[in-house]
Amino acid sequence: MSSIFISGAVSSEEDKITSCFAAKLCFEVKQDYTNHQFLGPEGNVDVELIDKSTNRYSVRFPTAGWYLWPATGLGFLVRDAVTLTIAFGSWSQHLALDLQHHEQWLVGGPLFDVTAVPEEAVSEIHLPHFISLQAGEVDVSWFLIAHFKDEGMVLEHPARVEPFYAVLEKPSFSLMGILLRIASGTCLSIPITSNTLIYYHPHPEDIKFHLYLVPSDALLTKAIDDEEDRFHGVRLQTSPPMEPLNFGSSYIVSNSANLKVMPKELKLSYRSPGEIQHFSKFYAGQMKEPIQLEITEKRHGTLVWDTEVKPVDLQLAAASAPPPFSGAAFVKENHRQLQVRMGDLKGVLDDLQDNEVLTENEKELVEQEKTRQSKNEALLSMVEKKGDLALDVLFRSISERDPYLVSYLRQQNL
Repeated sequence: MSSIFISGAVSSEEDKITSCFAAKLCFEVKQDYTNHQFLGPEGNVDVELIDKSTNRYSVRFPTAGWYLWPATGLGFLVRDAVTLTIAFGSWSQHLALDLQHHEQWLVGGPLFDVTAVPEEAVSEIHLPHFISLQAGEVDVSWFLIAHFKDEGMVLEHPARVEPFYAVLEKPSFSLMGILLRIASGTCLSIPITSNTLIYYHPHPEDIKFHLYLVPSDALLTKAIDDEEDRFHGVRLQTSPPMEPLNFGSSYIVSNSANLKVMPKELKLSYRSPGEIQHFSKFYAGQMKEPIQLEITEKRHGTLVWDTEVKPVDLQLAAASAPPPFSGAAFVKENHRQLQVRMGDLKGVLDDLQDNEVLTENEKELVEQEKTRQSKNEALLSMVEKKGDLALDVLFRSISERDPYLVSYLRQQNL
């Protein structure tokens, strides 16, 4: 393991203006993770999903300037046109276990796998973090950029640390993210910005709520949204805690209706997107009256967050929630486009046979068609006759084998 130190020299006046603007803009838009565009000097720049299975994206910046991806808080200062590929990593898969559990090391933000062509076109990478600097309790010298390379983890000091991101100048490209290394023997709580996320699950007799307390990480919020959506959870609009909370501290969840909360205690910690996230669960019956929810710091009993959930809030959230996505409906709506655009069917046909959607004879009938489009049409017509469950299997297969096509068609349907 090696460490490279880059001196944090005093910024020029232009750098200071850019940094202030970047911090303000990042704060205002960082939670807008649904925006698959970079904000650039000449307008928005589209981000292209190139591999859904690995969450890998591509973007081309056409001119020099500063670009921010509101979906992630990730920013770039470039001196010329450049093409980037960006994927999201998991700390738990790459950080050595002895460091993960060592109290003097803390994850400070998401993990990104970035490459650039040409590399020299990128002057700076702005890596987002959720560490709160406003109270002056955190020494910016604790911030390190961790690179995961073939030879292991390489640590590098950022050129400077701003309220919502750290800057890496003349960067090398790798899987990278922000770690904090705290001096041995230092006893203090690290303040971080955090989010409270409330989801309700409608039921005629017993409405269920899930309450999360997590670091303010747009990728983490999206992962929780996606997981809750799988079980038809609807997120309610709510404000985050106004003050920074302490990393590793425990917080107590309570409510005005004396409803049983399981568990009552939540520890504020970081788990990578894709890992199981801790939450409190409670049931509210038919919920005819408002419920006051509170979170207090366990050690001192200090109130850190509260909100009121009214029955009308559930009605409004349900009305604004998009209908559950249906793979069967997607295939039906895009029959013509799939007939024209689907490529090699060998893998798809194997998937359908393995899942007992097609017989060996039906598979051979599709393969006997003379043109690609006639093969596609034969397959689509055959599966549609078998019903929505069969179409769902077809959709999953196409999504895994040609994620770009599915992403393209879904964007066209928005």
